[in-house]
Amino acid sequence: MSAGNIFLGCSGWAYPSWKPDFYPPKQSPKKLLEFYASRLNSVEVNYTFRSLPSETTINSWLAATNEGFRFSFKAPQRITHILRLKNCSESLGRFANSIGPVATAGRLGVVLFQLPPNMKADATVLKSFLEEARHINFRPTFEFRNVTWFSEPIYAVLREHDAALCIAESDELSTPAEMTASFSCYRLRRADYSAADLAAIRDNLKAQATRGDVFAYFKHEDDPTGALQAASLLEELSRNEG
Repeated sequence: MSAGNIFLGCSGWAYPSWKPDFYPPKQSPKKLLEFYASRLNSVEVNYTFRSLPSETTINSWLAATNEGFRFSFKAPQRITHILRLKNCSESLGRFANSIGPVATAGRLGVVLFQLPPNMKADATVLKSFLEEARHINFRPTFEFRNVTWFSEPIYAVLREHDAALCIAESDELSTPAEMTASFSCYRLRRADYSAADLAAIRDNLKAQATRGDVFAYFKHEDDPTGALQAASLLEELSRNEG
């Protein structure tokens, strides 16, 4: 039996160009999320990197999806790129308040803190930030894009605060598969995945689910390849569970 659930999706859903391979040809733009949620069980919302959604918008997203669907959010650039994790209490509070209805509904996945590539490791700053954020009830995951972060002192800080090292892979950089939290998060950003690659991803997600909830997001593009790959993996995993 799995200790956790596997949540699969993409980083966004509002792509009419995914018709007709993912979305039906005549799917209304206002109903894209509803259809997306019929095939996938999570989404990573990148919108929050630049703007905070209104309560009306959040409630419309909740209404369009079922109770098993999870929303993950990218933390605002003010926190990660402008303040660079320093003195973030006010910005964290505003962000937490904006996504509060999702948390209240029990539909919150992870919160992704994607740091800029030119930000080098600083265990003291990371620890201070996580202690500042401790009172906010979310699961933080960090995508480090500078190799200086990939070290045991950083992993120790993450473990202390039950924060996940986001296992992000792209054609430029891959994160070490270090597990630091009671949940795990993957961002699958390579240009191409073979059938063998996808089978290995499926088996790894199943293995990680024995430890806790797993969140995995494929890259979104104008074509629906990532969405189709995620949907196919989710179908396979569901059949295996059955």
